[in-house]
Amino acid sequence: MKFRLLFPLSVALLSAALLATVSLSPLATAQESPGKRTGVEKTLVVWAAPGNLSQRGGSALTIQSGDRFDGIVLGERLLRKWMPGSNNYDRTAVNQIQWPSETADAETLVQIAVVYTPERIRMYRNGEAYADYPAENIDLLSVDNHIAVLGLRHVGAGPGTNFNGSIEDARIYGRALSDEQIKALEPNVASDIEPLAWWDFEDGKMMDKAGRFPHTAARDGAKVEDGRLVLDGAAFLVAARSQQDVEQASSAVSPRAPTPPYQPETPVWPDNPPANWLTFHLAHPGPGPAIPGDPNCILDIDGVTHLHYIYRNAYGFSFAHATSDDMVYWDWETTVLTPPTTGHGMFSGTGFFTKDGTPAIIYHGEGSGRNWIRFAENDELSAWSDPLAIVPKKRDGTEPEMRHWDPDLWIRNDTYYALSGGRNPQLMRSDDLESWLHLGDVLHEDYPSDLGVPRDEDISCANFYRIGDKWMLLCISHGLGCRYYLGDFKDEKFLPESHAMMSWGGNQFFAPESVLTADGRRVMWAWIMNLPTEPTGVQSLPRELELPADGVLRIRPLTELAKLRHAEKSWSDVEIANGAEFALDGLTGDAIELEITFAAPVPENVGLSVLGDSHGNDAMTILAGSGRDGVKVGQRDAPFKLADGEDLTLRIFIDKNFVEVFANDRQAVVDAHKIRPNPNVRLFAIDGDARVKSAKAWKLRSIYDKPTDTAAVNAQ
Repeated sequence: MKFRLLFPLSVALLSAALLATVSLSPLATAQESPGKRTGVEKTLVVWAAPGNLSQRGGSALTIQSGDRFDGIVLGERLLRKWMPGSNNYDRTAVNQIQWPSETADAETLVQIAVVYTPERIRMYRNGEAYADYPAENIDLLSVDNHIAVLGLRHVGAGPGTNFNGSIEDARIYGRALSDEQIKALEPNVASDIEPLAWWDFEDGKMMDKAGRFPHTAARDGAKVEDGRLVLDGAAFLVAARSQQDVEQASSAVSPRAPTPPYQPETPVWPDNPPANWLTFHLAHPGPGPAIPGDPNCILDIDGVTHLHYIYRNAYGFSFAHATSDDMVYWDWETTVLTPPTTGHGMFSGTGFFTKDGTPAIIYHGEGSGRNWIRFAENDELSAWSDPLAIVPKKRDGTEPEMRHWDPDLWIRNDTYYALSGGRNPQLMRSDDLESWLHLGDVLHEDYPSDLGVPRDEDISCANFYRIGDKWMLLCISHGLGCRYYLGDFKDEKFLPESHAMMSWGGNQFFAPESVLTADGRRVMWAWIMNLPTEPTGVQSLPRELELPADGVLRIRPLTELAKLRHAEKSWSDVEIANGAEFALDGLTGDAIELEITFAAPVPENVGLSVLGDSHGNDAMTILAGSGRDGVKVGQRDAPFKLADGEDLTLRIFIDKNFVEVFANDRQAVVDAHKIRPNPNVRLFAIDGDARVKSAKAWKLRSIYDKPTDTAAVNAQ
């Protein structure tokens, strides 16, 4: 067909700033054998005409396996900029400001090529260097069931991620082409090097001429006109190695890319972890980062706690599985809830028991657009049923328009109820976990106007359960962090009576999840986010929640944490004059618990400085007292008030640079500071004299060195 080819952007557009920040590596010019190769090296090439230059985030050509993909994307991070798109930006340069902006119109073809080597990505526009930067690239071609996508950033992407324009020619090479080889390419003309896949649309068809992807599906209006694939901003083309894979990837309901063969893996804490890794907090040692690291789907089975949390491995978002018989010392089990075994990524959900006692989980399938249920096939949770999609229906049999997101499930009066989270979360019910009736909004129409948060505030990572004589909705808002409502479940709606936060001054305390233990305790964890802690996926200390008759929530550190204590030091009846300090001398180590009780009447301001230097300088301050309406921990300030005549008891856990504080079992606050191997701890009083009834300090053992001789441990 006839087309107009835009000449390369002038050298002037590659500004001095670009040349200063983009270092072009020597390009391969050595003799190369003909034919196809696969591996980390590859080259994606398209000749495309963008329909408009205001579009954001569509891909002209993507290669995808499971949740991982590489693509040629326009305008996602910066308007009019082409970029190498990748899952979670893993292989995408963040700084694109100096890259030339696209100027082509809908009648002007531009050639965009992206070259991947094991350690770099090079990008070209009309044969001229566009970007070059280091990247740790991945092998998407050797797996047998990868797919190609034209028009959609990746299978599983949300709305607004489609390319608008036309594509004259698209190719995938199983090697890294040199600059000379890229310049020699012409649309609709065979190249000296045979591509792995090639679409030229000249015969009016959408088939891969190279034969690698023999199965194709055009969706939402994708069509060929005058030798071009025409995409209107909603249309896309999927090509796969098998008909089953193309149907799965292009399904109108829960589309998902086929996953690579799974090599089972088990996270392992190293024998000699880095010095800055935490000691008595559960955290993720790898493989892959636990970002997000939401705790999820916790179950107590015969006294063994099964805790899952999200991490991202080579296959996508997976659930790590850790087990414990005391919620203190943990063992990792082999990861089995992972995209190759589920067909989708694993996002937030909850563990529950069916009415016949079978362990089960409900969760969001990342990239699937659905929430799902799976049933355990044994009490070890090492094998699971196939995923069962939750498809709610209205009374007329049609599907409601709703967001499928962070679900939770509970049983009341022999009926299953489930919510789908986000803003304005939705409620449904079922008798058998297969057929679900949509009930509308979770929140009651009588939602109070004085709770301090609007009715449409984000309710994600939800966990709904009875506590005391109330129902508690534990959740997050993505902007606010962890929070909870207390109220009543009436008329098949939740009517909150109060609302309170658990994260302060930001969303660092995030994504909560809880379990009801065999002895009747409600125990919760949360992912610690946006604080300088190592490694990734740090879980808060387990907290016991209780709602007694006075209606004030109690928040206590897990009772069993006391078994980590050793090398106790104690002080009693310490008098601290107004404005004075008292140093707790002799504390060593970087894993410490403190329990300090200030006697009533407590001065207006008392507290501790921790993690200071030998002179107490540059410390984190923990502050409370009778003159304050809060307890302050570093940069965080949480509501808390002493009653008349009430002592102040602070329990402080210092783990490397991470600090958790519990105040009178009614409030808890977390923050982080600098690591000091032997933290200096000083008590102080302001605006009055203070008396410390007692002060105790213990070193805490690592939860990763489980003792084998219980008697010896207890004797220490």
